[in-house]
Amino acid sequence: MNKLEVLAPAGDEERLAAALNFGADAVYLGRQMFGMRAGPANFDFEQLVNAVKAAHARGVKVYLTCNTLPRNNEIPFFEGFVHEAQEAGVDALIVADIGLLMLIKKFAPDMEIHISTQTGIVNYVTARELHNMGAKRVVLARELTLDEIAEIRAKTSPDLDIECFVHGAMCVSFSGRCLLSQYLVNRDANRGECAQPCRWGYHLMEEKRPGEFFPVYEDEKGTYILNSKDMCMIEYIDKLAEAGVYSLKIEGRAKSAYYVTVVTNAYRMAVDEYYKDPYNFKLPDWIRDEVYKVSHRKYCNGFFFGTPEQSQYYENSGYIRNFDVVAVVDECRDGTVYCTQRNRFFSGDTVELLSPSAKPVTLKLDKLYNENGEQIDTANHAMMKFSFPCDMVFPAGTVIRKETEQK
Repeated sequence: MNKLEVLAPAGDEERLAAALNFGADAVYLGRQMFGMRAGPANFDFEQLVNAVKAAHARGVKVYLTCNTLPRNNEIPFFEGFVHEAQEAGVDALIVADIGLLMLIKKFAPDMEIHISTQTGIVNYVTARELHNMGAKRVVLARELTLDEIAEIRAKTSPDLDIECFVHGAMCVSFSGRCLLSQYLVNRDANRGECAQPCRWGYHLMEEKRPGEFFPVYEDEKGTYILNSKDMCMIEYIDKLAEAGVYSLKIEGRAKSAYYVTVVTNAYRMAVDEYYKDPYNFKLPDWIRDEVYKVSHRKYCNGFFFGTPEQSQYYENSGYIRNFDVVAVVDECRDGTVYCTQRNRFFSGDTVELLSPSAKPVTLKLDKLYNENGEQIDTANHAMMKFSFPCDMVFPAGTVIRKETEQK
């Protein structure tokens, strides 16, 4: 039985640390060029070197994205990009363009190559040929069912890894290849600059009646007819494994460190739970509930079980957000938990403490103390140091969160 890989996003150093601390087997990240996420800070060369060292010290692999569709003027920069990836010690490059695939083989013959979902792999013939061209892994198109994935697995070399997106944002496109953003605001989604116009509200206007808008509507604000729900497959780890998926990819290089923390941790625990009894897998409710404690859109199962029904969400394009991070644990000593504040909260608040691979602990913080040991009513200064008494011991990096008030 193959070991499933939990593959987490790392948009910057803080999000990388979250993935490493909360159970990722591998991370994927980008640099300032050739990556499909231009918004996050990404990594310069020195940061990339440090990221690989930190990951490898934990036994975690690092995959570097170069999965845009580059234009002619970008090609001369690619040789330097590949050599720096080699020098930094990254474990694989993720590529979508066949030309770049061949250049990687030329510049770094021993570099492991993963074929991005942007390539749109939907059949075993394509997967086979990409393997013959040197690919170690294919990231399959998001539009495939579990049955189709199983057939690809059965009809390709066992040396070829299969990776699938299992959690996070989806878009109205074919495996991320979308032109809407470029048409509307001249920001090319295929070069990492998507403005997410699929999340905007739209009205219908008939050409001979200019100025008269006919809502295709859910309400007077129009419709979010292109707005996809988020994908969530955490309850189906067994089905993914049975279909032959090796790497479970979490979307979210542009998401917060808290998102990376919680979702990576949830999938880590789900996979570990699966291996306890693979043939009778049933996810505990408390692990499933974790993915609802991050900012998210309504969830669906994507295309895994066939053509999706109700995968679009028309009411609005906003997120559901039920919890806020209020602090992070620095250390526990002599019956006291020492922390750094992230968002304001008050003495007497009930919070949850989330540690790696552990069920969240609920506590009521009756007493708070500032760094001088003086009792305080509120932690209301950004990044302030504070403490509270507690007999339990939590590892450094434990996240303290508070449920938000629902309006």
